[in-house]
Amino acid sequence: MAELKYISGFGNECASEDPRCPGSLPKGQNNPQVCPYNLYAEQLSGSAFTCPRSTNKRSWLYRILPSVSHKPFESIDQGHVTHNWDEVDPDPNQLRWKPFEIPKASQKKVDFVSGLHTLCGAGDIKSNNGLAVHIFLCNTSMGNRCFYNSDGDFLIVPQQGKLLIYTEFGKMLVQPNEICVIQRGMRFSIDVFEETRGYILEVYGVHFELPDLGPIGANGLANPRDFLIPVAWYEDRQVPGGYTVINKYQGKLYAAKQDFSPFNVVAWHGNYTPYKYNLENFMVINSVAFDHADPSIFTVLTAKSVRPGVAIADFVIFPPRWGVADKTFRPPYYHRNCMSEFMGLIRGHYEAKEGGFLPGGCSLHSVMTPHGPDADCFEKASKAKLAPERIADGTMTFMFESSLSLAVTKWGLKASCCLDENYHKCWEPLKSHFTPNSRNPMGPN
Repeated sequence: MAELKYISGFGNECASEDPRCPGSLPKGQNNPQVCPYNLYAEQLSGSAFTCPRSTNKRSWLYRILPSVSHKPFESIDQGHVTHNWDEVDPDPNQLRWKPFEIPKASQKKVDFVSGLHTLCGAGDIKSNNGLAVHIFLCNTSMGNRCFYNSDGDFLIVPQQGKLLIYTEFGKMLVQPNEICVIQRGMRFSIDVFEETRGYILEVYGVHFELPDLGPIGANGLANPRDFLIPVAWYEDRQVPGGYTVINKYQGKLYAAKQDFSPFNVVAWHGNYTPYKYNLENFMVINSVAFDHADPSIFTVLTAKSVRPGVAIADFVIFPPRWGVADKTFRPPYYHRNCMSEFMGLIRGHYEAKEGGFLPGGCSLHSVMTPHGPDADCFEKASKAKLAPERIADGTMTFMFESSLSLAVTKWGLKASCCLDENYHKCWEPLKSHFTPNSRNPMGPN
């Protein structure tokens, strides 16, 4: 596969032409009476026209045929996609899932769309407020099918298998330890090369942003220049009556037929684009004296709510780093949180639970549900010699954190057959170390 090219920067105003058609971007205006190369001009709006300039998102696409050229949409099988958060009764327990099983291609071919499974979520699509967490399990490419989401943005986290993603803006190759964001309304198709698995955070009504840095200063965390945007690439391919456009609208799936590939955009300009990011580029901020900084210092992207400082969802990672804190219990502390914490593991092992939390699996600690290191981790860390040490080498753990109280679907609790019924047992061996007659018992330091 030839190396793909990208434009660098987060949220930039960009312009790109397929080099096969130089000068395909109109000069001096967006919508000339006749576009260069007799293309059609089409605007894709990601915000209201009247949003302030700093939050206004739109791109102009110059394409061989406009996207309106299709047969009517008709409802199709929903598979395991749902936004019904009342399927089962709420469950406040600590929940953990074993790695989700990927269907074998020899038994049944499953592409990205048919392999979507909704695990949990909250909120309401029609009022543009909420989120969903999906798992994708697939083994074959989408072929003459594409997908777009009328409900929200997809933040895609591949865990096994690379994704070649065709979009209206160009092509992206996204591998494990990278992420991509396909924003609302953007059509895309995914090629896979093996049995493939990953996680999706979907947010309604808002877009992902870089978090504010405040006292951190101008640099740090995910730096804007490390985000990559595809360059224009088109295919002028006819598929008489045989190309399927799938739309997720108000939580339901619909399909329409058309005669041509939707990836027929010769040139584009704007600031509303898909993008990808390599998690290895994250600049870690950490404590160098004692105690923990809050895990918000590991935020890559945030989708803000209307309440200042409160997110619909944050995408947080726990990358390889140094631990040097003195007189400190270094693993994550025991915790009850007003936020929901969904965690997944891309590779390696998570320091607080090295046993049952595995790559391709996940956990959910709901609002105010207590959680923290298992008994073995606590005992080891309480006695460890506190020399500088590397933490999480060869590992990448992530968290989708939300201010909303997430409901788990019937598939997540039952049909997936991956719920770990013994998760709670990892804390059962915890025992009292209380020393009522000694305020300062001898410790390792």
